[in-house]
Amino acid sequence: MEGYNDTKRVGSLTALDQVSMKIHPGTVHALLGENGAGKSTLVKCVMGFYQADHGDVLVGKQVRTIANPRDAHHYGIGMVYQHFTSVPAMTVAENLVLARSDNQNLIDWKTELTDLTAFMETSPFQIPLDIPVAQLAAGQKQKLEILKQLYLKSTVLILDEPTSVLTPNEADEVLGLLRQEVTAGNLSVLLITHKFREVTAFTDEVTVLRKGQWAGHGLVKDLSIADMSAMMLGETRETKFAVKSKGETGENGTAKPVLVVESLGANKDNGLPAIADLSLTVYGGEIVGIAGVSGNGQKELVEVLAGQRSPTSGRITINGEPYGATRSEMRRHGVFALPEEPLKNACVPQMSVAENMALRTFDRPPQSKWGIWLVWRMIRAMANDLITSFKVKTPSPDTPIEHLSGGNIQRAVLARELSETDIQLLIAANPCFGLDFAAVEDIHHQIVAARNRGVAVLLVSEDLDELLLLSDRLFVISGGALVYESAIADADLTQIGPAMAGH
Repeated sequence: MEGYNDTKRVGSLTALDQVSMKIHPGTVHALLGENGAGKSTLVKCVMGFYQADHGDVLVGKQVRTIANPRDAHHYGIGMVYQHFTSVPAMTVAENLVLARSDNQNLIDWKTELTDLTAFMETSPFQIPLDIPVAQLAAGQKQKLEILKQLYLKSTVLILDEPTSVLTPNEADEVLGLLRQEVTAGNLSVLLITHKFREVTAFTDEVTVLRKGQWAGHGLVKDLSIADMSAMMLGETRETKFAVKSKGETGENGTAKPVLVVESLGANKDNGLPAIADLSLTVYGGEIVGIAGVSGNGQKELVEVLAGQRSPTSGRITINGEPYGATRSEMRRHGVFALPEEPLKNACVPQMSVAENMALRTFDRPPQSKWGIWLVWRMIRAMANDLITSFKVKTPSPDTPIEHLSGGNIQRAVLARELSETDIQLLIAANPCFGLDFAAVEDIHHQIVAARNRGVAVLLVSEDLDELLLLSDRLFVISGGALVYESAIADADLTQIGPAMAGH
């Protein structure tokens, strides 16, 4: 499959400019680039969601007209999206049949189940056909998304960040089995990823986009991570992370406990228990990481600490004082948060960057008088300072924050949360999910810098590599309970992976 000289304009913006890429049969081809580089636009043109203003898509060396995803499937091209698309209440078998979109009025389930059983026996992944999707683990759900495309007889698979919700063992299993299918000549794969480890371990070739243009291509065996990074960022550079300062933290150190959670309980939105009898301590000047597959209680834990969910039991203290997570208590105790999906959970999308940056401080001098009158000149001045110091890319402080890229929204929220001088506790939940290489590096630097200043950091992430890099101590949460704990120097991947998977 080839995309040749594809160009796509969105309004006055050229999102894709004369980009060409070729996926050879029987290979895994990686597509790299920062957020906004044009990766999504390119694959949406291939899949028929967008129509390129210029250029062609070639399949089997022939130009094909792909007006919609059904045309793409007709030519054997299928895409597995970053978020699951299966219907939770339906069984695996029902979802596979539903994926066909052949508009049958009547379904002969006896024949269908016979055919599906035969298909499953020859597929790289084995999932029981009669189980509702809602009962599947995250790894099985991702396998089902891939199986749907194989069931549709797709010969070219486009995978958009397919391992973002998987444990390391599950990620290696999924990519390893797909690699076997590719090696056997049954499949070609285009892998969109931000993880260089996946590129070097599972792919043959790589194409890099930068600012909507082709930035480089090569065989993975001939390229170093520094080479690929240079193509992505337009310059040769080494990854730089803030160096951790040495401190006496933990139970045997001199640092005092900042956050103490004792026997905490909380429910899910449906009223069922999410966490029960959960206890942990975070000391000043350390990063405590919590690893786990999505849906194991970490979301509810973060929401309780950030005042977005009421606990059902237990006790929380900050520096020895009771903490109820109200706005006034968060201010008094110096608690700040960088939540998952900040545009939804930490911003007012239609409000400006300056207004969002002032959400913590708008009712205090010099941004207000008597807690009533807003001083817009000071609000904008504060925002300009934060925009500069935290490298937030925005046309102006008055730009609606929803118009910024994901990485810059995260930088803006981080600037607001870390600009206070009396910060005691930072709660960060999947702070780099879906962000590009440069944004991840910046945010990691800020988190470690806060830790070095003596801030207690609770880092909840589904990215184990991120946790192993940043944490001083590591926990694993599974089924609403902490099932593993170790100092980061003693972390054992042979125990962490099964613990994350619930074993």
